[in-house]
Amino acid sequence: MLKRAITRWDLFFLMINSIIGAGIFGLPAIIYNQAGVFSIPAILICAALIAIIILNFSEVASIFNKTGGPYLYATEAFGKIPGYLLGWLALVSRIATFAALINIMADYLTYLNEVFSNRILRSITISTFIFFLFLINYRGVQYSSKLNNFLAVAKLIPLIFFIVAGLFFLDIKLLNFRSEMPDFDNFAAVILVLVFAFTGFESIIINSGEMKNPGKDIPFALISATVFIAIFYTLIQIVCIGTFPQLGNSSKPIADAAHHFLGSGGGLIITVGAVISIGGTLNAILLAGSRLPFAFSEDGHFPVAFSKEHPGTGVPYISLIAFTAVTILVSISGTFVYALSISVISKVVIFLIVSAALIKFRRATKQFEPVFKLRYGYASAILGMIICICLLFTSKGSDFIDVLLTMGIGVIIFLIYRYIRK
Repeated sequence: MLKRAITRWDLFFLMINSIIGAGIFGLPAIIYNQAGVFSIPAILICAALIAIIILNFSEVASIFNKTGGPYLYATEAFGKIPGYLLGWLALVSRIATFAALINIMADYLTYLNEVFSNRILRSITISTFIFFLFLINYRGVQYSSKLNNFLAVAKLIPLIFFIVAGLFFLDIKLLNFRSEMPDFDNFAAVILVLVFAFTGFESIIINSGEMKNPGKDIPFALISATVFIAIFYTLIQIVCIGTFPQLGNSSKPIADAAHHFLGSGGGLIITVGAVISIGGTLNAILLAGSRLPFAFSEDGHFPVAFSKEHPGTGVPYISLIAFTAVTILVSISGTFVYALSISVISKVVIFLIVSAALIKFRRATKQFEPVFKLRYGYASAILGMIICICLLFTSKGSDFIDVLLTMGIGVIIFLIYRYIRK
């Protein structure tokens, strides 16, 4: 039986690590180019929209204490096939995101030393770091949680230092809201970018079977982490705009802004912070992603070996080994570039299905009783679905094709395994 070792604050820091990754280090310039100083209120508007999705997740997640997350919710609400397909998309997107992030980490390392640009050394570095994370996770979920907590604090320290120091160098003239407002299309594009800057939480709740009190702790962690990150993102954007006039032309806005008002030492601190930040996100992805094959196996979609647990640590070690091996192969081969295109749509589909599942579970009140219950649950679920549908309409047609191809591969694997079992 999986060990329930993840506490409320472990879960909070897992959320922080999963949401705040590499994106924040390039985000300020991206949204500033589209909306200028109005990128600041855009963050708060986006936080309000994502809060609706968060509340829907909070109620649905508080019903279950078993490993699986959105895959489990979709299975219970709509059946095995829809649940499996949603879980399959989540698994592929987790692997792709992990591979993309560790390659970005390798890129950041080249700022510290150009030797990391060598392809062979880059592959060795990537493989070694993944293996290190594997060893920590293999020892037990409590060790993974401790590493996660350390990396979360370590990633926040340089960013908090950036905010506090930057507030002393603010030029109020740069924060002029009397400037021309962005047109609707640009502002909507900023909101879309920001929505995905708040995501990542959906993968962490996969580990419900290893949480001490998932019914109460998941809603707490989801809501508190979202509020914290909304304030955090807003302050970072204020400092970037108010201290760095060349923000729109920067590919490393936080590092460049820190260098601008603190000198080369400030830029170095932020670069190291970026590497730590990505490392924390990678650990959170490995912990959550390696539990999906375990959940599939428990429901008979994957071979029974994937649900085997280590007799001493309770870790689903076969699932962990398989997930780690695949991420190494995908990370050093570069094939993740194709798979990344499904990540955005798969996230929105997950949000849509979970919001719809809230309505389904509420109609079956005797069977599914949530620990955390929204006051206006039906309205929140419908509003969440509308938000998701609007986001889907903004996605590229080619991304939908990639999603359909990925789902087709998942169906083939599902049918082959069903045939072998029979």
